[in-house]
Amino acid sequence: MKYLYLLLFVLLSLQNSFSQEFVMKGTVTDPDGVALESATVYLERIADSTLVTYGISDQNGIFKLEGNTEVKTANLFISYAGFKPLKQQVEIKEESDLGQIKLKVQDNQLDEVVVVANRAPVVLKKDTLEFNAASFETRPDANLEELLKKLPGAEVDSDGAITINGKPITRILVNGKEFFGNDPKIATKNLPKEIIEKLQVVDTKSRAQEFTGEAGDSENKTINITIKKDKNKGYFARATIGGGTNERYEMSGIGNVFKDNMRTTVLAGSNNINSSGFDFDDIYGMMGRSGARAVQGGNNNGITKAETAGIDYSNDWNDTYEASGNYYFDRSNTDTRSRTERENILPDTTYFSSSENSSNAVNTRHRANVRFEVEFDTLTRLSFSPRFNTSKTRAVRNREASSSDGDRDLVNTTETVDQEEIYNFELQNDLDFIKRFGSRGAFLRLNFSQQYNNQENDNFYFSESEFFVGDPRTEIQDQFIDEDQQEYRYSIGAEQRFVLATDFFMDLNYDFSSSKSTNKRFIYDADGSGNYTVFNDSLSSNFEVRTFVNRPTVGLRYDHEAWRINADVGLINTVLKNENLFGTGGFDNSFNNLSIRTRVQYELQRSKTVSINYITNANAPSINQLQPVIDQTNPLNVVVGNPALRPTFNHNINADFRSFNFAAGGGSGIFSSFSLGFTENQVAQVTTIDDDLRQTTTYANVDGKRSASARVFYTNSTRKEEKEFRYRLSLTGSYDRNVGFNNAVLFNSDQFRVSPGVRLTFAIQDFFELNPGYSLTYNKTDFSLNPGRNQEFINHTASFEATTFWPKNVVFGNDISYNYNGNVSPGFQNSSILWNTSLGYQFLEEKATLKIKVYDLLDQVVDTRRITGDNFVQDTNSLILTQYAMLSFTYKLSNFGGASQNRGRGGYRR
Repeated sequence: MKYLYLLLFVLLSLQNSFSQEFVMKGTVTDPDGVALESATVYLERIADSTLVTYGISDQNGIFKLEGNTEVKTANLFISYAGFKPLKQQVEIKEESDLGQIKLKVQDNQLDEVVVVANRAPVVLKKDTLEFNAASFETRPDANLEELLKKLPGAEVDSDGAITINGKPITRILVNGKEFFGNDPKIATKNLPKEIIEKLQVVDTKSRAQEFTGEAGDSENKTINITIKKDKNKGYFARATIGGGTNERYEMSGIGNVFKDNMRTTVLAGSNNINSSGFDFDDIYGMMGRSGARAVQGGNNNGITKAETAGIDYSNDWNDTYEASGNYYFDRSNTDTRSRTERENILPDTTYFSSSENSSNAVNTRHRANVRFEVEFDTLTRLSFSPRFNTSKTRAVRNREASSSDGDRDLVNTTETVDQEEIYNFELQNDLDFIKRFGSRGAFLRLNFSQQYNNQENDNFYFSESEFFVGDPRTEIQDQFIDEDQQEYRYSIGAEQRFVLATDFFMDLNYDFSSSKSTNKRFIYDADGSGNYTVFNDSLSSNFEVRTFVNRPTVGLRYDHEAWRINADVGLINTVLKNENLFGTGGFDNSFNNLSIRTRVQYELQRSKTVSINYITNANAPSINQLQPVIDQTNPLNVVVGNPALRPTFNHNINADFRSFNFAAGGGSGIFSSFSLGFTENQVAQVTTIDDDLRQTTTYANVDGKRSASARVFYTNSTRKEEKEFRYRLSLTGSYDRNVGFNNAVLFNSDQFRVSPGVRLTFAIQDFFELNPGYSLTYNKTDFSLNPGRNQEFINHTASFEATTFWPKNVVFGNDISYNYNGNVSPGFQNSSILWNTSLGYQFLEEKATLKIKVYDLLDQVVDTRRITGDNFVQDTNSLILTQYAMLSFTYKLSNFGGASQNRGRGGYRR
């Protein structure tokens, strides 16, 4: 292997000997000499128009291009919104200064229109960041995720989550339409890069905000993928089938058809490796790279066999009618097993509990969504969106538990078995009407929503409990629990925006919602013949709940150039009416809370912003927390609600600063944020424990809960020719004060966390990519009760991802994660290494891939974890997915614009 790397080094050295480093500077201005900030400047080879390097002018109009190339002359392009694009030949020197370059004003200039001479790699507009896909080289068969990893400021973590300039991507659109619902990963894993023309990054907006022109959510971003015109007619598809050790298997497929404004997507899959089934990672497949992050205590969800299928369709006609819809089916069969040892710390004593749990749950679900829109004219739109969701779950659960006092003497034992069947049906309809007035931003919006939910729950429940302290006895519950819940909800809303001045608006808004819920919980005890005929009126309940919410608000908006300011003030009036149809126990509650939402954002310069916001929010207690009805489904923990609870009221202050510099061949950025939260009337559990160690739980409001957090990220990337290097430094910290009750005694706990981390990337196009990383987390917790329980420990995580694309048509991937847990009880393993590996080979003109992959190569996945709470320490051993090997075959095909996509350039190599 060392000779192979030596050969690679020699080849790269020879390549660099024929090229030269260069630095090119200049200043971009308008005809009057005023500096133009965020102009796109880039160099292309004259012979084949290949991108050499690019840059963005700063606030003084100055740009700096750096690179490494063998060409002596190149074409220089400069583009800026509202100005004629510039093209000129320049000589490549070690250092050169082009001086002042004046752009001419574009004729018939339009706001937000950019005309470019060729293909600018990056274009900055007022509220849009645009990337030209062709300017960023990837492997020939790359998908959208691989393209995103090449974009300056973009990061894709091991779970597929995307951030750009420090902000998360929450939606991905294709030609302005959602791609199979709201899961971005289906798009990133399946859209081929070859059909993508450009990517636009904008603030996330609802459909209504897109039509009215309102500002979106600047804290979350949406990517709109534009398909190349010659690729917008055709199809692409891929399918995978695989089998492995321990009876592991995977099958999945997805097909996409594009035809102008029409798009249809069909997908289906089945596997028993705890996967969603659509993670088409060319290296790891459905095994997923996130497995390496769940070694120590993250996965106790058992083993699931999943079957899924779905179809998505969208189309529009004559710019007037638009329709979209999707249907999704999934069935899961999950087995779980766990063993728990728990130390319970009371103010004046300690006791211990242990349990063994096992279950099997089969869940079948159908979901369907439809959206139909009509634009009567450019100012008026009506949309209708019905939704449907139904599910059926059958579960069998077994539990054996016991409790012991501080001397480990047995106090009680219990054994429970329950067989439950749950049927759930949901139907929702949304109607939305928008009328805009002129082009200055005024509009009227009316909306109506109706929702119906029905849940039927049949549960055969058996428990046998023995108590050994005082008067020894045995208690048996043999019951049939028939619980039905129904809810009918509707809401209406009206919003009017007035233009007070240019870029200054006032919003008047009123929302009203009403719901009627019924909860029938009838419990029947078994008679002497084992039939469930004896009605238990002390544990049964029949409630009808009515909720009315009135929410008037008034808001002011200012959005001009660098400033974006908004403030909303409103009243939340909530009325709860609960009637016990058995005759007693009803209550009426009315609450009034002030709602405040303010935000100030200032753009110091392009790609550099600072913002601060303050938000209040009220949450009413749940019906289960309010109802004064005894629930002793768990015989060792009896629960009863408290009708005197008040809503929880939250205050949140957030601030952030983001800055990104699009340097030539890469870029650097710093992203920081700070948040502070206070909670009034937090709903806390109040648990008391008797001599039999039986718990009785109710609820109460407490004050004093607060939290604070801060984070700073710095990223830097450089790319020269086919070599790329980037690093990411992070530092996060948090403080949380929790307030609660321990055996009815009020207490508080303070938790501090600090976590620094670093992650590196080094890659040579078509040869290899390396991603080492390391982080540690310092934890400190102080308790007002039992300060001897105060904790202080450090967790460590190290990772290393290595992928090679040499020799031709071969991909070799390794994902290694080391985890060390500093808070594990004696006798439990506190460290482990998870190593996932994969070897793939492409053939049949790169349409087919044969791959072997191994999950947990070293067989070290850890199935134990420790959880520390305010009044307990718990260790759990669970059933998890362990080592397996899988051989899989993937075949993909595509046809765009009438031509089959056969690259013929040799697999993963250019």
